[in-house]
Amino acid sequence: MDERDRYQQGMSIRRRVLGDAHVDRAQNNRNEFNDEFQDLITRYAWGEIWSRPDLPQKTRSLVTVALMVALNRGDELAMHLRAAFRNGITRAEIKEVLLQTAIYCGVPAANSAFHIAEQVLAEAEPKR
Repeated sequence: MDERDRYQQGMSIRRRVLGDAHVDRAQNNRNEFNDEFQDLITRYAWGEIWSRPDLPQKTRSLVTVALMVALNRGDELAMHLRAAFRNGITRAEIKEVLLQTAIYCGVPAANSAFHIAEQVLAEAEPKR
């Protein structure tokens, strides 16, 4: 696969996982400074890694959520929580991943992640 094909494959997966609105915003914010970075993440994160066949995208979403908690990357965590829901991950599965991060990443990291997840859930679901 050449780089242009990898980019197209990456863009397709990126749109499916993150949604058109998110990807369109990222594309509209491309500029001379970040253009090569956007190209890189589309080709390699999405076109190379997320497209690999031996790990389902739902699993990749759960792994990514746990990694964002471990790295204390709140903005990326929120984005990947939204992506996880788009990938069919349930509230219960997110809760289980966040509980597991409390043990392996620390309670403060999981506490922050639960707050972020609650905000994302509130945005995504109507009030009950």
